[in-house]
Formats: sequence, structure tokens, C-alpha cells
Amino acid sequence: LGILLFSAGFANAQTPKFGHIDLQALIQIMPERAAAEKQFETFQKGLENDFGTMQKEFQAKYLEYAQKRDSLSETLRKVKDEEIQAMQQRIQTFEQTAQQQLQAKQGELLKPVFDKADKAVKEVGAEKGLVYVFDMSSRVILYNSKESVDILPFVKTKLGIQ
Repeated sequence: LGILLFSAGFANAQTPKFGHIDLQALIQIMPERAAAEKQFETFQKGLENDFGTMQKEFQAKYLEYAQKRDSLSETLRKVKDEEIQAMQQRIQTFEQTAQQQLQAKQGELLKPVFDKADKAVKEVGAEKGLVYVFDMSSRVILYNSKESVDILPFVKTKLGIQ
């Protein structure tokens, strides 16, 4: 009887424990995310202002050219055409570069937020003795049993979020 009880207790101790969390929900409530978004919006507005200035300059130069085009010599018309095409190219290049900068800035600002959340999830998983923690926001989980522990409340506590 003792051996049976011991082996049953040992089997229970060896049962892997699983946890789950909605990582996107956690990220959404982290104060650091809001601060990162505010910085990102400021950066984005700066680029938008620069882009708007470039477009206004282009429109003004184009309107001036369109009004005077017929009175210009063929040589001067070609020079002005090239200037306008060069401005268009600069605007397109700026737009492409700005998109790349926005993506890089967003990644740079959000990386510490994701790193902090990841660290907290790992710590709570270790504290709770979990073998795996699944991210429910990725929608990869096909089955969620009662034996899986939702660790969102524990991670929020660890991060000081109410």
C-alpha cells in the first residue's frame, strides 16, 4: 500500500504543469507601452511635418513653373523639368526612408517593453513550476484544459500593474 501511495504521489509530482497568458493583453496594459507610443507619435509627427514641408515646396515650385512654362526658353524649360523631377525623386526617397525609420523606431521603443514582459513571464513560470507557458494571443492553442494556469494576474502583480 505504501509503495502504491508513493508511486501515485511521485506520478502527480511529475505531471507537467502548463500555463497560458494573453501576451498582447499584458503589453496593452503596461505603462511603458503608453510612454513608448507617445514617443513614437512625436517622432512620427516630426517626419510628417518634414514631408508636408517638402510637398508644399514642390507644389509651389511646380505652380510657378506651370505658369511660366510657355514663356521659358527650351533650355530653361528642360532645366526646370529636371529640377521638378529631382524634387519628386527626393520626396519619394524621403517617404521610403521615413517608413523605414518609423519601423525601426517602433521596434527600438517597444523592445524594452516586450523584454520586460518576457522576463516577467519567465520568472512567474519558474516560480509556479510551469514547464510551458503558451501565448493565447497567438491563437496557436487548440485546447485549453483546466490544468493550465492563467499567469496574467501573477505577471501583472510582478510588474506592479493593477
